[in-house]
Amino acid sequence: MASSKGFAALVIASALLLALVVPSMAQGISSRATFYTPPYQPSACFGFNPLPADFLFAAASPAVYNNGAACGTFFCVRCTGNGCRNGDTIRVQIVDLCPGCPGAFDLSQEAFARIADPAVGVISVNYNAC
Repeated sequence: MASSKGFAALVIASALLLALVVPSMAQGISSRATFYTPPYQPSACFGFNPLPADFLFAAASPAVYNNGAACGTFFCVRCTGNGCRNGDTIRVQIVDLCPGCPGAFDLSQEAFARIADPAVGVISVNYNAC
């Protein structure tokens, strides 16, 4: 009897912990993003090889870039602060390193313009790998 009560308590505690963790995971990691303008090549990841034709790409901060391990990976980025256009999430591919970025990403000008007004320059974002 005691073991079934202990198991029930464990299940309830796990459910409560999951309820607290899942919403924060869905929101993603909070950071900032800027944008850069052409020429986009050469890039640290791909040199002069073609970049995504839709221009949905970004340079990553050293922490995200992780010594090149992030090259070619995708991140979903959503504008969350001043200057946001529509609350949409964009999916960008990491193609370059931004050693002096004030946040996680330096988006291509085209990617930035999809989610925010470029006149703002720096935006708050939530992001996660996707």
